Amino acid sequence: MFDRHAEMLVCSCNYITEKEIRDTITAFLDEDCWQLIVPVKVYHAMEKRGRCCGCFPNVVDIIVSTTEAYHAARQTDYEKVVDFMERLKRFQEEQKSEIIERRNRVNRSA
Repeated sequence: MFDRHAEMLVCSCNYITEKEIRDTITAFLDEDCWQLIVPVKVYHAMEKRGRCCGCFPNVVDIIVSTTEAYHAARQTDYEKVVDFMERLKRFQEEQKSEIIERRNRVNRSA
């Protein structure tokens, strides 16, 4: 049977699949389920580095969905998960805003 996560390419610069990213995130969560996981940490664990970093917003989405699924599967106290997920989503929005601002600066200088 086809596993869409196994073959979904997330980073074409490093040829990293969604499954590889999810597996790395899960390993981090197994170590400490409350740690903050960011794209650069995931890439470092895979001995890769962000090149164009265009995939980072998608990696953040994968971090959020994997973390939610992880805590749901372990029936973690809902109040703790909500607080953690809100902080993670705030971080995600900050990253998206920074990317937009960076693009605007590049466009203005061009």
